Amino acid sequence: MVTMMIEAEMASLAEEVSGIISSLLQKEDPLFKSAYHLPSHGGKRMRPYLVIKSCEAVGGEKESAVTPAAAVELLHNFTLVHDDIMDNDIMRRGVPTVHVLWGTPTAILAGDLLFAEAFDAILGSTLDDYRARRVASILAKATIRLSVGQFQDMSFEGRDDILEEEYLEMISGKTATLFRACAEIGAVIGGGREEIIAKLGEYGWNLGMAFQIFDDYLGMTSSEDELGKSVGNDLREGKKTLIVIKGMQTKSKDAIKSLLGNRNTPQAELSSLISSLREEGVLDYVRGKAMGYVEDAKRALSCLPDSNPKESLVQLVEFAVKRRK
Repeated sequence: MVTMMIEAEMASLAEEVSGIISSLLQKEDPLFKSAYHLPSHGGKRMRPYLVIKSCEAVGGEKESAVTPAAAVELLHNFTLVHDDIMDNDIMRRGVPTVHVLWGTPTAILAGDLLFAEAFDAILGSTLDDYRARRVASILAKATIRLSVGQFQDMSFEGRDDILEEEYLEMISGKTATLFRACAEIGAVIGGGREEIIAKLGEYGWNLGMAFQIFDDYLGMTSSEDELGKSVGNDLREGKKTLIVIKGMQTKSKDAIKSLLGNRNTPQAELSSLISSLREEGVLDYVRGKAMGYVEDAKRALSCLPDSNPKESLVQLVEFAVKRRK
């Protein structure tokens, strides 16, 4: 029930955000068409939703946050376009990736265009100069940290000795940093006090950690139809997810080593490994880890008075670990 309610509310706000993105990118120019490809095929729009609800939670107006929320979504899509190139992924959101359709050089430029449009949208919004500069600064710093996290993720692929702590540090940069930025940006736009901005940032970071860990879990337990991409893709790409790290400590170690990084892994072998990881408690451990961050995120919201936007933030972090894609 909670999942259905939050999805409906996200879908409603997503229409406004998507309208802004469309006005910026829907052009006949081939480069703009390639840049608009991923945003035009939806996505959960969790990050713009987080910007808007964080703004409202501190007493701000939604209208002032919609364009910055769209900017965050543009930047998020920039990272996806470049991630797909680095990972050589062929599908995203159930459609071919940008580099598959337009080639790698154009995809790189499409990502660059999305990055630039994100900051142009912020600077061209109705925010006053102070808020616009601060929002742009938060987003720029998050992008730097995100890039470091992505580099760490790539560097893990050649190692078999990744520790859980290293993995958590990596996803902190690659994923949780942008969630933190979204919550802080919303609170800044809404005029929140500094201690409230910090607490909402803490909430956003824990939400991002839970989201990424659960994303890894879904990547091994959901279905291809729900995910919009192949189940077990992370394993085939040699990604050192928490499932892989914990699985290497079980009797499934040899099976993981033989399948890790093998893009031609037969589905039957992959299914057998997933069953073993379930029996050995690895999947339950990973899901439990995500739930721990959910509880930390909820505690960070205790600084806010009860309100509908606060309840939406509670539901958002619950949605992060109840979704199927």
